[in-house]
Amino acid sequence: MSLSVGDKAPDFCLPSDSDKSVCLKDFLGKNVILYFYPKDNTPGCTREACDFRDAMPQYVNKNTVILGISKDSPTKHRKFIDKYTLPFPLLADENGDVCELYGVIDKKSLFGKTFLGINRSTFLIDEKGIIRKIWRKVKVNGHTNDILSSIT
Repeated sequence: MSLSVGDKAPDFCLPSDSDKSVCLKDFLGKNVILYFYPKDNTPGCTREACDFRDAMPQYVNKNTVILGISKDSPTKHRKFIDKYTLPFPLLADENGDVCELYGVIDKKSLFGKTFLGINRSTFLIDEKGIIRKIWRKVKVNGHTNDILSSIT
């Protein structure tokens, strides 16, 4: 399944860093930045999370919440949040079902080895649960500004 702008965002429920289940439908009435990232505590993922953290007041002013998803466990997410004082939930998609649903799993290579992993991707979902913008294969630098300028 390939998602496109204008599609209803597929609902899901995942465990969060606080071990509570978080469902996308819980945020109807707000804009949602749903961002998928490869791994906690890696340089690019840390920079991306900290950029979201630093821009949080601007997101709040635009009635927007941020949800991060990776395949890391809730325990790893808690440590990542604590280390960088992240003010938004990180959700654990350990089996990759939601990543598959949103089409963010792809072949990657590292040191000559090929494997399946998460392509850094972001979805802007409006107050009614409709996908308004999709960024795939995200470059971290300037990404939060691109998102902020896309929220109406």
